[in-house]
Amino acid sequence: MKLGIYVGSFNPPHEGHHQVINYLLDNKYVDKVLLLPTPGYWDKNNLVSIEDRINMLKYYEDNNVIVDSTHNNYPYTYQVLRSIKNDYDDELYLIIGSDNLEKLHEWKNIDEILENNKIIVLKREDYNKNIYLDKYEDRFIYVDDFKPIKVSSTEIREGNSNFINPNILKYIEEHNLY
Repeated sequence: MKLGIYVGSFNPPHEGHHQVINYLLDNKYVDKVLLLPTPGYWDKNNLVSIEDRINMLKYYEDNNVIVDSTHNNYPYTYQVLRSIKNDYDDELYLIIGSDNLEKLHEWKNIDEILENNKIIVLKREDYNKNIYLDKYEDRFIYVDDFKPIKVSSTEIREGNSNFINPNILKYIEEHNLY
């Protein structure tokens, strides 16, 4: 089985995230998606608790979407993937946006990630997809026909409720998160 690993802060999860999940499942890039909120990022602050982000992601959970609450204590993606590989027999596909390609070489143990996993790259803007074509060409699956909606978690936190699941919005309001 092809298991997509979608790692992010999801602060909060919005319909752009949901669109990615549905697109990959509907177009058979993966059979299931594992949503994995991270405890923090080196470049992000003011994250609500991981428990709240997990609870909000649960509104996307179904037979093909799993919200992970056991592999999110690792600071690096390679550690997350190692741990998941120990718990799942599936072929792992890391899901990233094309905006990550330029800095992928800075990721800790990127060679290990590329040697042991496939990477689904969703088009987000103009990008150079030739960055890793030399040694790891067969590891990347480029999804150039994906048309993301224009929304960010920052916009949601600032009050734009146009692209958020009503249940998640209710959760945010009830818990006074943003």
